[in-house]
Amino acid sequence: MDLVIKNGTIVTATETYKADIGCQNGEITSIGKEVKGDQKIDAEGLYVFPGAVDMHTHLDMPFGGSVSSDDFYTGTVAAACGGTTTIIDFAIQTQGSTLKEALDTWMKKAEGKAVTDYGFHVAITDLPPERMKEIPQMVEQGVTSFKLFLAYKGALMVDDATFYQALKMARKYRALICVHAENGDVIDVLIKNLLKEGKTEPYYHAVSRPNKAEGEATFRAIALAEMAEAPIYIVHLTCAEALEKVRFARDKGLPVYAETCPQYLLLDVERYKEPNFNGAKYVMSPPLREAWNQELLWDGLKSGDLQVISTDHCPFNFTGQKDMGKDDFSKIPNGAPGIETRIPLLYTEGVVKGQFSVNKMVELTATNPARLFGLLPEKGTIAVGADADIVLFDPKKEVTLRQSMLHQNVDYTPYEGMKVTGYPVKTIVAGKVVVDNGEFIGEKGTGKYIKRKQFHRL
Repeated sequence: MDLVIKNGTIVTATETYKADIGCQNGEITSIGKEVKGDQKIDAEGLYVFPGAVDMHTHLDMPFGGSVSSDDFYTGTVAAACGGTTTIIDFAIQTQGSTLKEALDTWMKKAEGKAVTDYGFHVAITDLPPERMKEIPQMVEQGVTSFKLFLAYKGALMVDDATFYQALKMARKYRALICVHAENGDVIDVLIKNLLKEGKTEPYYHAVSRPNKAEGEATFRAIALAEMAEAPIYIVHLTCAEALEKVRFARDKGLPVYAETCPQYLLLDVERYKEPNFNGAKYVMSPPLREAWNQELLWDGLKSGDLQVISTDHCPFNFTGQKDMGKDDFSKIPNGAPGIETRIPLLYTEGVVKGQFSVNKMVELTATNPARLFGLLPEKGTIAVGADADIVLFDPKKEVTLRQSMLHQNVDYTPYEGMKVTGYPVKTIVAGKVVVDNGEFIGEKGTGKYIKRKQFHRL
């Protein structure tokens, strides 16, 4: 064996047990007692998790006259330091371009930089008949999910006809449509009205994107998916109005899936009122909601109505990027960092505080995203034949989160000063240690593009 992890407590979505793990040529080749190998790591007292999968990141992404501050090197280094070993980013089609051009552009962004494995969704913004024929071509290249926006009018938003056609094509080729569900037409009117009234501060970003706009678009997206007889995945769900639509659909037996993110579980709308423009740090879409929604989201995770916790990592510096909207909230680049803090936050707030078991955390952050997005059995679990993407996690390590100790290429963290109990201490990608006690020791560009399998229901 190239590498043996000894004496650790293996945690999968369904099991917790002590065993040694042997890794050879980038794969897990043995799980048992007294496994022998060349390099040994003693994991006594540590959890051994499958590397987490973050299916919602935005690295090196143009938005609103700026570009997200993490590229595929800094972003995947931060991911690895936080216990994530696979990401799925979004290749965004520009109006008038082909889906292939979008994928090629993002492939070039990642090649030679990524230190974790990666895949892509293609975000469709323009779907005339000649583009429809590209969907099976994308599936052949391992892009088995597509994202469409019902928000961002005049930029990314598609109409219902385009959305319905994409659903039909995705069903035909066993792909999964992801949707940003907010009513972009109404939001556009609300933004214009607020600005006319001189309401320009970050708080009005949240006012312009009410819960009901998310609830309505979620209901509409599910109805269109039902008409197309297609599965659908709701990204970054934030509020009761949207969750109740998902729950109703799932109770009917429809193949409707949804994720939420740590920011919606832990932060609330009051953050937008922080003085000195600091509320801009939390400008993202959908926005943070009233605190009472958080308990409902935790309940949705426990009940299985929400199947995934991703990050929607889309960082912009507070100084030099977020301040583009100093006098107009609609010009603040939308997004916040989170790729590095997801696992310790969820262990602390989810497992330590009794919201769910450590196995459920693995299910939500590794196994379910791997299953939904065509990465199992290689990713998302610890089993013989799986990729040797492994995280050693110290459940007793206490850390106070600070921007200064994180690896994300951004000048703040939304979780500044938050104390966490439990932290990744070693991250292994393809059988090689790439993070050791918070220090990245891997090599730039060693991450591989993953051709994902077609969609299968959970």
